[in-house]
Amino acid sequence: MSLAAYFRLLRTGFVLAREGALAIMDSPALPPVLKAGIRLGRILERPEVRRSGRVERLTRALNRLGPTYVKFGQTLATRPDIVGAAVAADLAVLQDKMEPFDPALVPGILAEALGTKAAQLVELSPPVAAASIAQVHKAVLADDGGRRTVAVKVLRPGVEERFRADIESQYAGARLAETLVPSLRRLRPVDVVATLDRSARLELDLRMEAAAISQFADNIKGDTGFAIPTVHWDHTAQNVLTTSWIDAVPVRDNALLEAAGIDRKALAANLLQSFLRHAIRDGFFHADLHPGNLFADPATNGIVAVDFGIMGRLSRHERRFLADILYGFITRDYRRIAERHFEIGYVPRHQSVDEFALALRAIGEPQHGRNAADISMARVLGQLFTTTELFEMKTRPELILLQKSMVLVEGVSRAIDPELDIWTLSEPIVADWLRRSAGPLGRLEAFREHVDTAVETFGRLPAIVDKAEAALDDYDREKRSPRRRFDRFMLLVGFWLGAAAALALIWRLAGL
Repeated sequence: MSLAAYFRLLRTGFVLAREGALAIMDSPALPPVLKAGIRLGRILERPEVRRSGRVERLTRALNRLGPTYVKFGQTLATRPDIVGAAVAADLAVLQDKMEPFDPALVPGILAEALGTKAAQLVELSPPVAAASIAQVHKAVLADDGGRRTVAVKVLRPGVEERFRADIESQYAGARLAETLVPSLRRLRPVDVVATLDRSARLELDLRMEAAAISQFADNIKGDTGFAIPTVHWDHTAQNVLTTSWIDAVPVRDNALLEAAGIDRKALAANLLQSFLRHAIRDGFFHADLHPGNLFADPATNGIVAVDFGIMGRLSRHERRFLADILYGFITRDYRRIAERHFEIGYVPRHQSVDEFALALRAIGEPQHGRNAADISMARVLGQLFTTTELFEMKTRPELILLQKSMVLVEGVSRAIDPELDIWTLSEPIVADWLRRSAGPLGRLEAFREHVDTAVETFGRLPAIVDKAEAALDDYDREKRSPRRRFDRFMLLVGFWLGAAAALALIWRLAGL
C-alpha cells in the first residue's frame, strides 16, 4: 500500500471531522479505540456544523470527498451492524446527486468515443441528471432509422483515476481497522471495500451497463408491470451509453402520480413483486432502485427503471436461501430458516439449531398480528443479520447489495402506498419459486447443473492425466524404474474409479 494512500486517508478523516460527520458515529456501542479516536477527531469540528442536521452533515462531507465516498456511503447504508441504525438511516438518503461537469466538454467526449457516429447525436440538452460517476443528456438520434429521442449517459472526465486512488485509501483504512480493532474482523471491512471496488470497476465501463440492460431485457420479456429502456449499441462505448428516452412520471412525486391517474397501490405492488421476481427467479436484479431511478408509465400503470450501473447476482443456493428465509417468516416456520442457515454454511455447525430458531422466533413473532403498514421486511432482515453475531455468522459480502436493495425497494414502495402489505404481496412470488425449485423441473435443473459441472471436470481430466503421465515418464527416466508400466496402469485405473465415484455422487446429489 503506497504512502499516498495513507495521506488520502488522513485527508478523509480531516474532512469528516471538520464537517461534523464524526459526531454521527459517536456511539456507546463502538469499541473503546474507535470511541477515543472519534472524540479526538471532533476537536477539529467547525462550530457552525453543530447547527446543521445529521443528514446534512454527513452528505455534505461525503460530497466534498468526491464520488467514491458517495458510493461508499451508499454501501454503508446497508450495514447498520457496522455504523449503527441511526447512521445507516442517514446514509440511506444519499442518492448520487452531484453537480454536473461542464456540458461544453460533452461533444468532444462523444467524438473521441464514437467517432463519426457522434455526429448522429444532435440537439444535446443541458444535463438532466448528474450522479457520482456520470451525467445524462437528452438528445435526438438521427440515423437511417429516422429521428428518435434518446438518453446519452457520459462518464465524468478523470473519474476512473479518482476512483482508483480513493479505493486504495479505503483499502488502507479497512486494513487498519482490522488491525487496530480485532472485533471488527467479523464484519470483514476489507471485503466490504472489495465489494465496492468491484462494483465501481463495472460501473466505470458503460458497455457493461449496456450488457446488463440487454440481459435484464431477456429475463423480463414475458413479464408485465416492469419495463426498461433499450440500448443503441452503435452509439455506446466505454464512457458513453445511449438508450431510448423514457417519458414517464417520477415515482417520488405522489401528486404527479395522482394527476396522471396512476393507481398507486398497484404501482407499489408491481415494484415490490418485480424486484422479488428478479432476485429469486432470475438471480439478477437492479441493485440501485432509489426514487431517482424509478418512473411510472401512465399507459400501463407499471414501473420503468433506469440506470443499470449496479446490478446484483445471486447463485441458485443464495436464491433458495433468500426464498426460504422469506417464506419461513411468512409461515412462521422458524426452524426452516435456522436449518437453511446451517445447510448453506452461514452459521457454524457447532452452534445449536434450536437456539438459533428461538432467536429467529424473537424476530418474527412481533411482526404477526400488526397492521400491514407497521411490518417491515427490511427491518426483519436487518434484525436477522444483527442477531447472527451471537451465533458467529460472518458477514456475507454477496448479500450486501441484496440487503441494500431490499431496504430501497421497501422504502420506495411504502412511500407510494403507505398501507402496502409486504408479506401478503411477497408470498405468491416466493411460494411459486419454492414449488418450482422443489418440483420435478427444479430437480431437473439442479441435475443439469451437476452434469454440466461433471462434463467440465471430465473435459479437464485427460489433460491432467497427460501431465501426470509425463511427470511419471520424467521420473522413470531419472530413476530408471522398472515399475513404469505398472504406475501408468494404476494411474489410469485410479482415473476411471474417480470418474465413476464422481458420477455416483452427482446422481445422489440430484436425488435421482
